Amino acid sequence: MKTVVIGEGSGASMDDIMKVYPRHKALVDSFVARGVVIGIGPLMDGGNMAIFKTREAAEEFARVDPFMLEGLIKRYILRDWKDSMLPE
Repeated sequence: MKTVVIGEGSGASMDDIMKVYPRHKALVDSFVARGVVIGIGPLMDGGNMAIFKTREAAEEFARVDPFMLEGLIKRYILRDWKDSMLPE
């Protein structure tokens, strides 16, 4: 079972987002290096989305992401997903 993390944007300006982005990217890179991220990126409405291999990794990410901690993301919604194409 994989977990999808959907971040709801706060309406922050691109300048505010880019100030925090290097710390967010470092966190993303650390999760990618651990091999727990399948895909991650921005949504066109200012939010973001990621797919994690485990719920534990998704919960950890949502808890420590600088975008969330600094108010650029209002909240994260985690949804368990039974993917029928990608292997477990």
